[in-house]
Amino acid sequence: QLQLVESGGGLVQPGGSLRLSCAASGFPLDYYHTGWFRQAPGKEREGISCVNNNNGSTTYADSVKGRFTISRDKAKNTVYLQMNSLKPEDTGVYYCAADQWVFRLCQLSRSEFDFWGQGTQVTVSS
Repeated sequence: QLQLVESGGGLVQPGGSLRLSCAASGFPLDYYHTGWFRQAPGKEREGISCVNNNNGSTTYADSVKGRFTISRDKAKNTVYLQMNSLKPEDTGVYYCAADQWVFRLCQLSRSEFDFWGQGTQVTVSS
């Protein structure tokens, strides 16, 4: 089965940057749509970005548009999330996910994704 492992989280000051990594094993990650979700304490997990397997097109939640960038490295079988201009409200556990149904565009919905990493903590605070 596909396995996903996130890394790169940590403590950052407001306005700072982090790059999260999601390393895949078991199958090539480019067999799947991939995405990033986050969950703040006491809140539901929300989709923030995804990238399509077929054409590489990307989708972003309005809350992160212009600040976050999703990308993939086929050689490393890894998907990244570059996060710039971080705000305190970006704090939460970040998860990468994979969608095996690639015959339509990716969507920022938990129900569309089949495989999940364990999460990595991001804290934005002064």
